[in-house]
Amino acid sequence: MKLFLLIGFLFTTISVTNVYGQNEADDITGIWLTGGKQPAKIQIYKAGDRYYGKIIWLQYPTENGKPRSDGSNPDKQKRNNPIIGLVILSNFRFDGEDEWKGGDIYDPESGKTYSSYMYLLNKKTLRVRGYVGISLLGRTETWVRQ
Repeated sequence: MKLFLLIGFLFTTISVTNVYGQNEADDITGIWLTGGKQPAKIQIYKAGDRYYGKIIWLQYPTENGKPRSDGSNPDKQKRNNPIIGLVILSNFRFDGEDEWKGGDIYDPESGKTYSSYMYLLNKKTLRVRGYVGISLLGRTETWVRQ
């Protein structure tokens, strides 16, 4: 009897996980609030078969009375570009299961670009990992859907 209950529980758990745990490619689109001491809202959108994200809101949009700019950009010609509207996520592809991979994330504070992947913990919580070389050498942030 216990064996039948265990088998029934396992099938139920697997079925529920497959129905509720599977992501669709466009589930990542929308507006996400970043964490940290200077939160921002990122709009993730699809262009072709890839996903991108741009800053659409900053908690602190001005600095010294002027709109914040991309002052740390390694390209000197882009340093006066405004942060709001800046694309910071680029070229992500959905892997067909649960991750968006192969993309890059740009950090406007440092002016550095990192390899990145993203995955949903649930429909309202996104994990974004940026790394150098291998994913073990990186940092993960949690973003919340708005």
